[in-house]
Amino acid sequence: MEIIAYAAFFLTIAMTYAIICLGLNVQWGQTGLFNVGIAGFVGLGAYVSAALTTPDAAERIGGFELPIAIGWLAAMAAGGVLALAVGMLTLRMRSDYLAITTFGIAVALQLVFQNTESLTGGAFGMAFIPRPFAVLQGQASAFNLANLAVTLAVVLAIYLLLEHLLRSPWGRALRAVREDEIAAQALGKKPVLLRIQAFALGGAIMALAGAVQAHFIGFIAPGNYLPMMTFQVWAMLIVGGSGNNRGAVLGAVLVWAIWALSGALISEVFPADQQARAASLQIVVIGVMLCLILLWRPQGILPEVRSVSRHLGRRNKDI
Repeated sequence: MEIIAYAAFFLTIAMTYAIICLGLNVQWGQTGLFNVGIAGFVGLGAYVSAALTTPDAAERIGGFELPIAIGWLAAMAAGGVLALAVGMLTLRMRSDYLAITTFGIAVALQLVFQNTESLTGGAFGMAFIPRPFAVLQGQASAFNLANLAVTLAVVLAIYLLLEHLLRSPWGRALRAVREDEIAAQALGKKPVLLRIQAFALGGAIMALAGAVQAHFIGFIAPGNYLPMMTFQVWAMLIVGGSGNNRGAVLGAVLVWAIWALSGALISEVFPADQQARAASLQIVVIGVMLCLILLWRPQGILPEVRSVSRHLGRRNKDI
């Protein structure tokens, strides 16, 4: 039963990263927007949802004890609004401005999480975050399996939504802007508006992932949302296959498995007083794997499926 409980716990965390990867895939895989502030959007979603759903606490503002679903919706709204504001300010400029801005926002948010004790609990974090199926916490297997089912349902819903959008005129317009902005603009598309929409959608999905993860673990702290998370998510998407939603999910599971296994190996091999320094080897392992994947399959394990108009095939048959 312990193996089942751990497997369900592992997959639940992996699925929260899969949600983040799906959000990044909208921004980068479909639109070519380089977001290096992923941790900031995830952390914002986690803190917004936690503030709305936790019990009242004398030492900080918040604690409205609202339902978890309300917290998740509010997290999506907060992430979407932040991404919308960033997009409106930067997406008219060169793409490197977006990278600089998103990184700065992520660092600024992390500092806010750490220093505003009256709002976020500061360095001590926020505890007593309500967890789905809390009545089952005494039964590890049942609790983790129930939360895994909820997280899988969220992943499936987002995946189906994004697949529908991918095949819609809006999704085709995004890829057209990504491939050739001038040609897309000549066909009547509005590149800046499309980029802003895609960036806002991706930010909302990332914030939702932070809320889902926070409510599963039950505790959040500023140290959870460092730039390392951004590196992890980018590695997941590149390994799985940028532009492919299935690749985003696969990459999340694969890279999280390697990260977790390497961490367990380090704890077994190195003595306790050296484990903190040896933990940097996890980054080395992910980096080596990333290089090998790029050499073996430069477009990822499941690369983007290129599609052409169905009318083109008919025309070729007529000829």
